[in-house]
Amino acid sequence: MNPRLFLDVDPRTLRLPPSRAGGAAPQKLARQISKYGTTTQGMPVVEVSRGTDSELMINDGVTRATRVAKLLPGTLVRVEIIDDLPVPVGKFPSIGDLLP
Repeated sequence: MNPRLFLDVDPRTLRLPPSRAGGAAPQKLARQISKYGTTTQGMPVVEVSRGTDSELMINDGVTRATRVAKLLPGTLVRVEIIDDLPVPVGKFPSIGDLLP
């Protein structure tokens, strides 16, 4: 088993999985914003996979990462790389592509 690898990254650079190519669900994002606002205290780590191009794709945490990218530009989020994929993921949209 590989050791756990954690990084602090700009959430705007994280790639969205094909199943969430449209980004965070608007209602879920609104609920998180009203409940947690701009705090990242106690926020679970965002789980990602690393593609062969070294880009990171979210497995779990699209809404959390979107909330931070939208409300706290420039703030880094902690991610855990849980898998290395055999393909590049840079072709998928990033959170930053979907935010104004």
